[in-house]
Amino acid sequence: MKFSVTVTLKKDVLDPQGKVVSQTLQNMGMKTLKSLRQGKYFEIEISDNDETKASEKVDEMCKKLLTNLIIEDYKINKL
Repeated sequence: MKFSVTVTLKKDVLDPQGKVVSQTLQNMGMKTLKSLRQGKYFEIEISDNDETKASEKVDEMCKKLLTNLIIEDYKINKL
């Protein structure tokens, strides 16, 4: 069973990398760019056919290693 995990900084956390990329794109002529924030993306395959258990395992991975819960949010999607 495959899942994707998208990790983003919480709304109140400053995003210096996103700001640099946004400014660079605007300097390259992308004047319609309103905002940009950077994040991380993971694709995870679990060898469990029970969707609930597999999703719980991915959630545990996110909480224990893939995210910093103090400054990041995450979203899990089944692929």
